[in-house]
Amino acid sequence: MSLKGRITDDMKAAMRSGEKERLGVIRMITAAIKQREVDERIDLDDAQVLGVLEKMIKQRKESLVQFQAGKRQDLVDKEAAEITLLQGYLPSQLSEAEIDTLIHDAIGAVGAASIKDMGKVMGIMKAKAQGRADMGAVGAKIKAKLGG
Repeated sequence: MSLKGRITDDMKAAMRSGEKERLGVIRMITAAIKQREVDERIDLDDAQVLGVLEKMIKQRKESLVQFQAGKRQDLVDKEAAEITLLQGYLPSQLSEAEIDTLIHDAIGAVGAASIKDMGKVMGIMKAKAQGRADMGAVGAKIKAKLGG
């Protein structure tokens, strides 16, 4: 089953069981997916849906920091719950050792020798780790390995 199909099935299940908070988050997911499909006039595949989910998680993490700074615990709890639900749709996360191995392989594959080759390495890593690792942290690790 595709990721979009799974999200739709979960929405129906949340409606039946009366889980209002969960239903609200799932509706936000479907709205974001539909918005991107309409804007780009395409039908999103699973990889693109993962991109939408990652963007939503990143937005909520940024909001979480702002709410913590503003001492709004009610909103912090709401954002944290949404992040947890969104992460449920992502594939299993890579361990640090797996990420390091993928980075090492990618650097070897493109023959990267300096920070100038970071874009090539990130291109390979994005294809292999999309949705399974925080790409910001992966970028920082690549930069450190390439001497940036």
